[in-house]
Amino acid sequence: MAPQYRERTFIAVKPDGVHRHIIGDIIKRFEQKGFKLVAMKFTQADDALLQKHYSALSKKPFFPDLIKYMSSGPVCAMVWEGLNVVKTGRTMLGATNPMDSAPGTIRGDFCVQVGRNICHGSDSVESANTEVALWFKPAELVNWDPVAKPWVYEDDF
Repeated sequence: MAPQYRERTFIAVKPDGVHRHIIGDIIKRFEQKGFKLVAMKFTQADDALLQKHYSALSKKPFFPDLIKYMSSGPVCAMVWEGLNVVKTGRTMLGATNPMDSAPGTIRGDFCVQVGRNICHGSDSVESANTEVALWFKPAELVNWDPVAKPWVYEDDF
Protein backbone atom coordinates (compact mmCIF):
# COMPACT_ATOMS: atom_id res chain seq x y z
CA MET A 1 0.00 0.00 0.00
CA ALA A 2 1.34 3.42 -0.98
CA PRO A 3 1.98 5.99 1.76
CA GLN A 4 -0.87 8.47 2.25
CA TYR A 5 0.96 11.77 1.72
CA ARG A 6 -2.34 13.49 1.04
CA GLU A 7 -3.89 12.57 4.41
CA ARG A 8 -5.57 15.58 5.97
CA THR A 9 -6.43 16.56 9.52
CA PHE A 10 -8.49 19.30 11.10
CA ILE A 11 -6.76 21.43 13.73
CA ALA A 12 -8.50 24.31 15.48
CA VAL A 13 -7.00 26.83 17.85
CA LYS A 14 -9.71 27.33 20.46
CA PRO A 15 -10.70 30.71 21.95
CA ASP A 16 -8.14 30.40 24.78
CA GLY A 17 -5.31 29.95 22.26
CA VAL A 18 -6.58 32.89 20.20
CA HIS A 19 -6.81 35.17 23.24
CA ARG A 20 -3.33 34.10 24.37
CA HIS A 21 -1.85 35.01 20.95
CA ILE A 22 -0.32 31.59 20.22
CA ILE A 23 -1.86 30.80 16.82
CA GLY A 24 1.50 31.54 15.20
CA ASP A 25 3.36 29.22 17.58
CA ILE A 26 1.01 26.36 16.69
CA ILE A 27 1.24 27.02 12.95
CA LYS A 28 5.02 27.20 13.25
CA ARG A 29 5.21 23.74 14.84
CA PHE A 30 3.15 22.12 12.08
CA GLU A 31 5.14 23.91 9.37
CA GLN A 32 8.47 22.99 10.94
CA LYS A 33 7.38 19.36 11.11
CA GLY A 34 6.93 19.48 7.34
CA PHE A 35 3.14 19.47 7.09
CA LYS A 36 1.37 21.56 4.50
CA LEU A 37 -1.37 24.05 5.34
CA VAL A 38 -4.19 23.68 2.80
CA ALA A 39 -6.93 25.78 4.45
CA MET A 40 -7.32 28.25 7.28
CA LYS A 41 -10.04 30.57 8.49
CA PHE A 42 -10.51 32.83 11.47
CA THR A 43 -14.13 32.51 12.50
CA GLN A 44 -16.69 32.86 15.24
CA ALA A 45 -18.31 29.41 15.38
CA ASP A 46 -22.04 29.36 16.05
CA ASP A 47 -23.85 26.90 18.32
CA ALA A 48 -25.22 24.84 15.41
CA LEU A 49 -21.75 24.19 13.96
CA LEU A 50 -20.28 23.40 17.37
CA GLN A 51 -23.10 21.04 18.29
CA LYS A 52 -22.47 19.09 15.08
CA HIS A 53 -18.71 19.15 15.61
CA TYR A 54 -18.93 17.89 19.20
CA SER A 55 -22.01 15.65 18.70
CA ALA A 56 -20.15 12.61 20.07
CA LEU A 57 -19.93 14.43 23.41
CA SER A 58 -23.57 15.56 23.49
CA LYS A 59 -24.52 13.22 26.34
CA LYS A 60 -21.63 14.33 28.57
CA PRO A 61 -22.48 16.63 31.48
CA PHE A 62 -19.92 19.21 30.34
CA PHE A 63 -21.40 19.51 26.81
CA PRO A 64 -23.37 22.76 27.37
CA ASP A 65 -20.33 24.43 28.93
CA LEU A 66 -18.13 23.21 26.05
CA ILE A 67 -20.47 24.76 23.46
CA LYS A 68 -20.71 27.99 25.49
CA TYR A 69 -16.94 28.18 25.79
CA MET A 70 -16.20 27.37 22.14
CA SER A 71 -18.67 30.04 20.99
CA SER A 72 -17.26 32.61 23.43
CA GLY A 73 -14.55 33.84 21.08
CA PRO A 74 -12.94 33.37 17.69
CA VAL A 75 -11.44 30.09 16.51
CA CYS A 76 -8.64 29.56 14.00
CA ALA A 77 -9.71 26.53 11.96
CA MET A 78 -7.08 24.82 9.79
CA VAL A 79 -6.57 21.83 7.53
CA TRP A 80 -3.09 20.31 7.42
CA GLU A 81 -1.87 17.69 4.96
CA GLY A 82 0.94 15.14 5.04
CA LEU A 83 2.06 11.60 5.78
CA ASN A 84 0.33 10.31 8.94
CA VAL A 85 -0.72 13.87 9.78
CA VAL A 86 -3.69 12.78 11.93
CA LYS A 87 -1.68 10.58 14.27
CA THR A 88 1.37 12.84 14.27
CA GLY A 89 -0.78 15.93 14.80
CA ARG A 90 -2.37 14.33 17.87
CA THR A 91 1.08 13.50 19.21
CA MET A 92 2.21 17.09 18.62
CA LEU A 93 -0.84 18.41 20.49
CA GLY A 94 -0.30 16.13 23.49
CA ALA A 95 -2.87 14.49 25.73
CA THR A 96 -6.30 16.10 26.02
CA ASN A 97 -5.62 16.74 29.68
CA PRO A 98 -2.57 19.03 29.81
CA MET A 99 -1.46 17.43 33.10
CA ASP A 100 -0.86 14.24 31.09
CA SER A 101 0.91 16.02 28.22
CA ALA A 102 4.66 15.71 27.85
CA PRO A 103 6.87 18.80 27.72
CA GLY A 104 7.53 19.64 24.08
CA THR A 105 3.92 19.04 23.06
CA ILE A 106 1.65 22.02 22.43
CA ARG A 107 -0.53 21.28 25.44
CA GLY A 108 2.46 20.30 27.56
CA ASP A 109 4.10 23.64 26.84
CA PHE A 110 1.11 25.99 26.85
CA CYS A 111 -1.76 24.52 28.91
CA VAL A 112 -2.66 23.94 32.55
CA GLN A 113 -6.30 22.72 32.63
CA VAL A 114 -8.31 20.45 30.36
CA GLY A 115 -11.04 23.08 29.91
CA ARG A 116 -8.45 25.40 28.38
CA ASN A 117 -6.39 23.00 26.27
CA ILE A 118 -5.84 25.42 23.37
CA CYS A 119 -6.40 23.10 20.38
CA HIS A 120 -8.70 20.58 18.86
CA GLY A 121 -7.20 17.90 16.62
CA SER A 122 -8.94 15.14 14.68
CA ASP A 123 -8.55 11.75 16.35
CA SER A 124 -8.86 9.57 13.23
CA VAL A 125 -8.78 9.88 9.46
CA GLU A 126 -12.55 9.35 9.42
CA SER A 127 -13.23 12.12 11.94
CA ALA A 128 -10.77 14.37 10.10
CA ASN A 129 -12.71 13.93 6.87
CA THR A 130 -15.98 14.70 8.67
CA GLU A 131 -14.57 17.74 10.49
CA VAL A 132 -12.90 19.19 7.38
CA ALA A 133 -16.20 18.89 5.47
CA LEU A 134 -18.08 20.49 8.37
CA TRP A 135 -15.81 23.54 8.66
CA PHE A 136 -14.68 24.05 5.03
CA LYS A 137 -16.24 24.03 1.57
CA PRO A 138 -14.28 22.00 -1.01
CA ALA A 139 -13.32 25.20 -2.87
CA GLU A 140 -11.62 26.50 0.29
CA LEU A 141 -9.09 23.62 0.29
CA VAL A 142 -6.04 24.62 -1.73
CA ASN A 143 -4.12 21.92 -3.57
CA TRP A 144 -0.50 22.91 -3.97
CA ASP A 145 2.96 21.39 -3.76
CA PRO A 146 5.60 23.19 -1.73
CA VAL A 147 9.05 23.38 -3.29
CA ALA A 148 10.42 21.79 -0.09
CA LYS A 149 8.47 18.55 -0.71
CA PRO A 150 11.54 16.52 -1.80
CA TRP A 151 13.34 17.72 1.34
CA VAL A 152 10.54 16.40 3.55
CA TYR A 153 9.61 13.17 1.72
CA GLU A 154 12.11 10.75 0.23
CA ASP A 155 9.63 9.09 -2.15
CA ASP A 156 8.73 10.64 -5.48
CA PHE A 157 4.95 10.75 -5.39
